[in-house]
Amino acid sequence: MAEPLVFLPGMMCDARLFGPQIAELSADHCVMVAPVTQGERIEEIASGLLDQLPARFALAGLSMGGIVAMELLRRAPDRITRIALMDTNPLAETPPVAAAREPQIVGVRTGRLEQVMRDEMKPHYLAPGPHRAEVLELVMDMALALGADTFVRQSRALQRRRDQQGTLRKCKVPTLVLCGAHDALCPVKRHTFMAELIPYAKLVVLENAGHLPTLETPAETTQALRDWLKQPLILQ
Repeated sequence: MAEPLVFLPGMMCDARLFGPQIAELSADHCVMVAPVTQGERIEEIASGLLDQLPARFALAGLSMGGIVAMELLRRAPDRITRIALMDTNPLAETPPVAAAREPQIVGVRTGRLEQVMRDEMKPHYLAPGPHRAEVLELVMDMALALGADTFVRQSRALQRRRDQQGTLRKCKVPTLVLCGAHDALCPVKRHTFMAELIPYAKLVVLENAGHLPTLETPAETTQALRDWLKQPLILQ
């Protein structure tokens, strides 16, 4: 029996981020989505999740979910059978990006979550294409459902996150590093760098996706995950 598969969504996203993958992969895997909404530090979020997750599991995180996934790998490498890091970043937050979050937090606290999310999504998120508008609307629905308090907590956690390059160098499990070619938030060169850090990594760049390939190019993303799930486990 295949190991359970745990998905970790990005900032201000819920299980709907992985809707197409859940629909396809549930036929032959036990699939669950764990929220990354509790705690103002990545370490706190990861610690809370470890109590809820299976004894051993395959782990796939996108964006902030990938950052939490790296912290889970750092804390409990023996529990993770394989890892997929999608459109994410192994580095600590830079001071300019951390500072740029402050006006966003103020805006959200004063009732402007929708405006902050729309402004943030415009330059960074998606590849051009026919489904762009509907994907953006789904992103907005997820954000509004999670609400302002979640935005503030997640922003604080990202501001304070640690550098995980050392964690990736020690990774000894089959690893998928996946990103969209149009991702301006977590660009391709960062994923190339990540894949070079990890001994058993495979890099997949999806030409027609941006920051959310699970929704933008769902079939290609699912196929990359299927290939990763079929890789034999590495004997230590």
